[in-house]
Amino acid sequence: MNTLTQIYTARVADGTLRADPAQEAILPLFDRLHAELSTASMGKRGLLSLIGGRKKPTAAKGLYIWGGVGRGKSMLMDLFHEHSPVPSRRVHFHAFMQEVQSQIFEARKKGVSDTIVPVIDKVAADIRLLCFDEMQITDIADAMIVGRLFEGLFARGVTVVTTSNRVPDDLYKNGLNRQLFLPFIDIIKDKLEVHHLHSPVDYRQGRLTGTPVYFSPINADTRATIDEIWNDLTGAATESLTIRVKGRDVVLPKFHNGIARATFWDLCGQMFGPGDYLAIADAVKLLIIEDIPRLGRGNFNEAKRFVTLVDALYEAKVRVVASAVDEPESLYIEGAGVFEFERTASRLREMQDKDWAKDADA
Repeated sequence: MNTLTQIYTARVADGTLRADPAQEAILPLFDRLHAELSTASMGKRGLLSLIGGRKKPTAAKGLYIWGGVGRGKSMLMDLFHEHSPVPSRRVHFHAFMQEVQSQIFEARKKGVSDTIVPVIDKVAADIRLLCFDEMQITDIADAMIVGRLFEGLFARGVTVVTTSNRVPDDLYKNGLNRQLFLPFIDIIKDKLEVHHLHSPVDYRQGRLTGTPVYFSPINADTRATIDEIWNDLTGAATESLTIRVKGRDVVLPKFHNGIARATFWDLCGQMFGPGDYLAIADAVKLLIIEDIPRLGRGNFNEAKRFVTLVDALYEAKVRVVASAVDEPESLYIEGAGVFEFERTASRLREMQDKDWAKDADA
């Protein structure tokens, strides 16, 4: 089996990837982990054998790769996952925690006293490597269970590799009852090797450089162009993302590696509030918003939500690609709210600049 260094070098040679010193510096960490997992999986699962209870499962020390958006964190993790020597799963952190909360709820309905245990057992029964994209904690329900969840997974021999835009000490920053969350940060530092991927190049931003990001009017050509951008950035991914916000679900119909795609009505046609839009802005780094209509008296509530959404995306430095019925300044031209929308139009115009948000580190 080739090492990740060899795989990366081959892809640079054939032009699939561009050599990046910051990415190359992290390859030995992946190679180390690959070797440890390979050794553990030899024979009758080697160190991971549970036969007769003679050996406890042993988790290799995993990786926590953090850094700015578009630096290649997810790409490297995906390469590693693709060539994993052990049963593995790759999942967005938000989606995984949504599954966990759902399973806890089902266990509670069955009268299970310690509801986290069957969840841990189920994950550990299927895989030995868990790869998370975009680890971040925004929901207090998640914050209160991740410590026991991960302790249980590590104790059962599950190795974790994760990417994040935040250094571990900044996870759940300013969150409610954060002091109860702090032990989880200590677990991360103990069980995962923390590495800052500090590349000066934002490859995601680069792929949009020189490419228009706001399209009007809405027609077959603009829809086709949006499809091309989505396919180029995500490989035509079709998975969705569900974000749990204060007990309710916020669904992004299409999501991959921090890039999401939704219509205006997906985002603003429901009774979402500032907290929902802040959660979306925290979960994505590039959002494609399709089919923004003419705004005014007939859709005043939806227009208000759109203003709140744009504010959240702007403050979080989320890159936006959009299709709309007209240019930003002409979207809202009559009715209450016209004056307030001038700032939104200005922000939408500013966010079209190719250099906007290029230094964002989330």
